[in-house]
Amino acid sequence: MEKTGRQRLRRVLGGTAASLAMLVAAAGASYGVLGLSQATDSALRDRSAPRAVAATPTPASEVAPAEDPTPEAQPTEPNVEVEPAPPEPVLEPGDSGRQVRELQARLAQLVWFTPPMTGDYDRVTTRAVRGFQGKRGFERTGVVDPRTWRRLVRMTQTPTADVLFNRAGPALYEPGDSGPAVRRIQARLRQIAWFFGDVTGTYGSATRTAVLGFQGKRGIPQTGKVDRRTLDLLLGMTTEPTADELANRPPDPADGRPLDQRCKTGLALCVDKTSQSLRWVVDGKVKLTVDVRFGSAELPTREGLFSVYRKSRDHVSSLYDTSMPFAMFFSGGQAVHYSPDFAANGYNGASHGCVNVRDYGAIASLFDQVPLGTKVVVYRS
Repeated sequence: MEKTGRQRLRRVLGGTAASLAMLVAAAGASYGVLGLSQATDSALRDRSAPRAVAATPTPASEVAPAEDPTPEAQPTEPNVEVEPAPPEPVLEPGDSGRQVRELQARLAQLVWFTPPMTGDYDRVTTRAVRGFQGKRGFERTGVVDPRTWRRLVRMTQTPTADVLFNRAGPALYEPGDSGPAVRRIQARLRQIAWFFGDVTGTYGSATRTAVLGFQGKRGIPQTGKVDRRTLDLLLGMTTEPTADELANRPPDPADGRPLDQRCKTGLALCVDKTSQSLRWVVDGKVKLTVDVRFGSAELPTREGLFSVYRKSRDHVSSLYDTSMPFAMFFSGGQAVHYSPDFAANGYNGASHGCVNVRDYGAIASLFDQVPLGTKVVVYRS
């Protein structure tokens, strides 16, 4: 009886323990689910709104070294020097069109090209470009590169459509006109041997014939009337007429300007830049006076006291390949000599530094009179 009661009690206690164990297990599972739910909820909150995390001090020995700002040198290929490509030409032989006409018209203003403008970049145009480049000290390529074009534009005026297409412009002066302006035109035409006889101030047949000849020589439309282009060419090739020229008195190339004191003794070639004249002076007396032309601003004729150290009757420049008849050298390569260009184109141009004479007969005679050692005085009066 007693034994049976104890067994019953043991069974009851065992069942109770098992029940408690099941309860504990169930509670643990519930706790785990709850914990997972809380962790997931916390993670989602952290993702949507990050919170600052306090920095944890790191021992000095564990501090990572600062990143080197200089990137690690990477192996490179050896430097190969590449020549720059030549500049694109603006215009070159074989081109054609309006811009070539403009090139020709601008060259014509400087008497490097003879109209009419054709619009074809031919051998004549190439030769004119080479001449212009050589005079400027550029490489004589015959190709209009940007440098050549910029210099040409700076030295010339924009040509009109009439000039580009070889049309005559409106007449400024024509047969039947009269007055001081016509007198000055006649005097200028006489300077370059197109008008002969006395200037009258009346635009008659003699003036018309002179204008026709001048226009034909320059390659512009021959109308016998003075339009803007004709007048501009005439002004560029001549000088302002003096009072003597306008009054039909024998002209004095020196315009009465005083002699330099250094010219008044012995033999002297007295070259006055102010009056653009050369006077052959013997013991203070002027024996001959001629018009002269000098170098440009880029290649100026040197001023000072020199002497003739060399003479060459039929000289040809080795530097510019141009003829220099009756050359009398006085300073390096600068000389007094006859200039066909000066004779043909007047003052619409310049020398390479020499003293140009356009009177062939006068310079030929002077060449035979001037001995070596003669003083050459180049000055401004």
